[in-house]
Amino acid sequence: MAHLIHPASIHIQLLGGFRVTIGGQAIGEEAWRLRKAAGLVKLLALAHGRRLHRDQLFEALWPELAPAAASNNLRRTLHHARRSLEPGHPGSRYLLSQGEHIQLSSPAGLVIDVEQFEQAAGLARRSAGIDDYRAALALYRGDLLPEDRYEDWATGRRETLHLLHLSLQLELARLHESRQEREPAVVTYQQVVAIDPINEEARVALMRLYALGGWRGQALQQYQQLAAALEQELSVAPDPATQRLHDEIRTGRFPAPAEAAIDPAPAPPRLAR
Repeated sequence: MAHLIHPASIHIQLLGGFRVTIGGQAIGEEAWRLRKAAGLVKLLALAHGRRLHRDQLFEALWPELAPAAASNNLRRTLHHARRSLEPGHPGSRYLLSQGEHIQLSSPAGLVIDVEQFEQAAGLARRSAGIDDYRAALALYRGDLLPEDRYEDWATGRRETLHLLHLSLQLELARLHESRQEREPAVVTYQQVVAIDPINEEARVALMRLYALGGWRGQALQQYQQLAAALEQELSVAPDPATQRLHDEIRTGRFPAPAEAAIDPAPAPPRLAR
């Protein structure tokens, strides 16, 4: 039986770009010609309780204006945002004025992808289940609101969500490694370094796993890439423990004979493109 979508339900996507869907129908970009109207919806979607005081909106959207001018702008922006969400509707079911606060709401369900991702991340960490980690990572479609790269109100939350995504990938890789699932561990660590080339933990794990799999050249290459990235980004060298592992792999002291792969595969697993 097909799942029925309530015509008044609203879904707001913030990860990878802004998109609003109501009753399963996406609102076109042309509806957000007034950029501040989209900004108002984004701010409320990111706010705790989906609710902000007018002064908070003034500070985020019009920090350079006096309160009276900012208040006039908010009234106009709120009107445009309501029309974008409900063209032709005389009132608003989604943007409610409550005294000095503006509330984002829905009478038939409101889903925000950032909230979904954070809740799924919490579930994965509680369950330590690989499927739960994969489900959480699948919800991260990209960094928060890339079109608002230079908006101060988005910067901190974007970094927090980016680091959460990266942490989940590392945790999933460690989980695979702890279960002796070498190939998925390698692929997941590769995903980490593709995003964060100076992530030393992931680079070291790849060095170790490549060496254990019999891929000595790839293990040494990981060290070279790490050293180059650290020098370029931070003007520092890899950690002494990382340098020791590199020397042990280079001289054949790691892995120990009992740990070495008897019949290594012809090539290590690669990150899918």
